[in-house]
Amino acid sequence: MNAVRMNLERLEIPAVDVVLEADVAVPRQAQGVVLFAHGSGSSRHSPRNRYVAGELQRAGLATILADLLTPAEERVDIQTGEFRFDIGRLAIRLAALADWLAEHRPTAGLRVGLFGASTGAAAALVAAAARPALMKAVVSRGGRPDLAGAALQSVHQPTLLIVGERDSAVLNLNREAMKELRGETRLEIVPDASHLFEEPGTLEQVAHLAGEWFLRHLPQTPGREGDAPESP
Repeated sequence: MNAVRMNLERLEIPAVDVVLEADVAVPRQAQGVVLFAHGSGSSRHSPRNRYVAGELQRAGLATILADLLTPAEERVDIQTGEFRFDIGRLAIRLAALADWLAEHRPTAGLRVGLFGASTGAAAALVAAAARPALMKAVVSRGGRPDLAGAALQSVHQPTLLIVGERDSAVLNLNREAMKELRGETRLEIVPDASHLFEEPGTLEQVAHLAGEWFLRHLPQTPGREGDAPESP
């Protein structure tokens, strides 16, 4: 396989009242950009999300892996778990990162997708509800969409829920969340996979499913702009 020509940047990005560290990768002629929302206790160095990001880049999608907590917040969270379930805080920062992507020259004009893992999926859905004109698709990996609460009913973007077959509690939560989501929604159950998709071949399936979803919904086509009003 030929190497993908890529613009790689490690940046510090202002997001409301903090500055977040992020890795931004933009392949030549990118078809969209995917913003990752990590799960509880994780960061932009998550090997699972970095693997998925690499596969999305090879498929022609830009990616941004950002720490949603500052280093000081991460130190507190390790001791107390104070911030990892603060879905509102994480969603506000995701929305701010998406706004930044709209102004960043390599990604300006690209439609944004969100890839959320575990609790990060809830933050992604809340952010999607807040930025419908910018965020155009959501993928959840082993997510907790139930933690998005009432915001689920304001999510009209196409949403793909990927859950491991052996992750029964989370699978039930995702089935219930599907009843609240208002846009196109699909549940994909990965055979023999547990919550972290550690079994051989399961994470590859996640990356494949996510890539198909984003390539279906993110590339710009005539008549798709302005399909949803911006929330105040």
